[in-house]
Amino acid sequence: MAKIAFILLCHKDAPAIIQQAERLTATGDYVSIHFDARAKPTEYAKIVAALSDNPGVVFAKKRIKCGWGEWSLVQASLYALEAAEEAFPKATHFYMLSGDCMSVKSAAYARAFLDSADKDYIESFDFFTSDWIKTGFKRERLVYRHYVNERKSKWLFYAMFNAQKRLGLERKIPEDLQIMIGSQWWCLRRRTIEAVLEFCRARPDVLRFFRTTWIPDETFFQTLVRHLVADVEILNRSLTFKMFSDYGMPVTFYNDHFDLLVTQDVLFARKISPEAEFLKERLGALWASERTDFAVSGDGQKLHSFLTGRGRIGRRFAPRFWEREATLGQDRELMMIVCKKWHVAKRMLHSARETFGVTGIEYLFDEAACDIPHLGGLERTLEKRNRHRRALMRMLFDYFGTDRMVICLDPNNIDLMQDFMSDRAKAKILELQCIFDDGYLIGHAERVGLASPESPPEIISRLLPTLRYEFDYESVRIRDAEFPNHFRLHQDRGTQEQAETLREFFDCDREAAWALAETPHLFDD
Repeated sequence: MAKIAFILLCHKDAPAIIQQAERLTATGDYVSIHFDARAKPTEYAKIVAALSDNPGVVFAKKRIKCGWGEWSLVQASLYALEAAEEAFPKATHFYMLSGDCMSVKSAAYARAFLDSADKDYIESFDFFTSDWIKTGFKRERLVYRHYVNERKSKWLFYAMFNAQKRLGLERKIPEDLQIMIGSQWWCLRRRTIEAVLEFCRARPDVLRFFRTTWIPDETFFQTLVRHLVADVEILNRSLTFKMFSDYGMPVTFYNDHFDLLVTQDVLFARKISPEAEFLKERLGALWASERTDFAVSGDGQKLHSFLTGRGRIGRRFAPRFWEREATLGQDRELMMIVCKKWHVAKRMLHSARETFGVTGIEYLFDEAACDIPHLGGLERTLEKRNRHRRALMRMLFDYFGTDRMVICLDPNNIDLMQDFMSDRAKAKILELQCIFDDGYLIGHAERVGLASPESPPEIISRLLPTLRYEFDYESVRIRDAEFPNHFRLHQDRGTQEQAETLREFFDCDREAAWALAETPHLFDD
């Protein structure tokens, strides 16, 4: 049976690395870690302290500073490979991962998959004849020497390149090698890794050549594997799912991508967002399971290309294909606290949290700075939140792992209330009806820019009736909508009446409702 040694290249987020290593070794596999020497020593110390007693974990004997496009990434891989090859004699396969990768199948499925064919899995296309490189340097990556990092020292990188070009300082490519190119995320058999490491010891000239090529992690292993292994034993593909945007940037996966990822014909995926805790939890549980009945479609790239193409035909915000439905969930309960005085609604929400632990978020559709978890960009602007309101709420229910949630809304959001109240989920509205004295109305006018402290009294006197009418009209619109489950809490009513309203709205006992009704300074300005 296949046993995998994962070669883990990482540079940040020690807790996530520890969790990833523990998860992968818990199913009987192995992990060899190279942690970037540029990272904080305290981070590496945490990893060593947590994993040093784990017999399935080994650390690269030497750590180096890594940089994008540099030989250092290949060297770090070789250090981790050497440690894994020596420490884990029972490992049958060696799988390259980054700290952003996550499994999208179970360990049982992965072993059965690797046992089904005696193959190496690595992308390796001819460097010169393929179109793997779409833009930028191609031949120049190899025939000129690159000593500095293009991202860190851009001026010097191109100055050295142009000088070599003017002086005709091209070099020869090793004659016995056909240079290949492909993804750096591969899975190779033990005998292939042993052959690669032996080749590195026997051919220092090849290592010297690749040390000064540009982006050698896309060419080094790809070239050596084709040189050392028969073509019939190589499958020209990666077992790690990855996608790129129109701008050539890696696509990051978030909590709502689970269904998309598990249906791809791969074993792992990158890049998983560090904030996608719910997705990582589900994928981690999946790896530990014995499940093998995956319906594989492998259509992720096509779906992404089609989705991003909507912008070119005027449908930029088409719904994601892997969203099963447009409802919050039939068994979920959404409670909306509606109040023009935001501080009053927030006090009620905080009191409900403290009283019986209900999950709640403040004015997420009205207040840009609202404290809201990272949800893959859907939460970044008020415009996005309102446009994708149901998707946003579904993700929040999933993120908090609850079927009951409270949010605060401004009374002018009547269309949003109508949308949520028409959902199959159980939706309720608690309208907090406040008394608006002249002082509050003047303060509101100044906050929204209708007036200033220097505004003449006659302007203020004409403005106040209009504002009071506007606030009253918002309440009338809500009442005229005739929403079911619409509760009203009046500021000027007694505690007993208020407690009864709160008991019905929150579906709580009388003691909890009474505590809410007695929230200190609830209606104070």
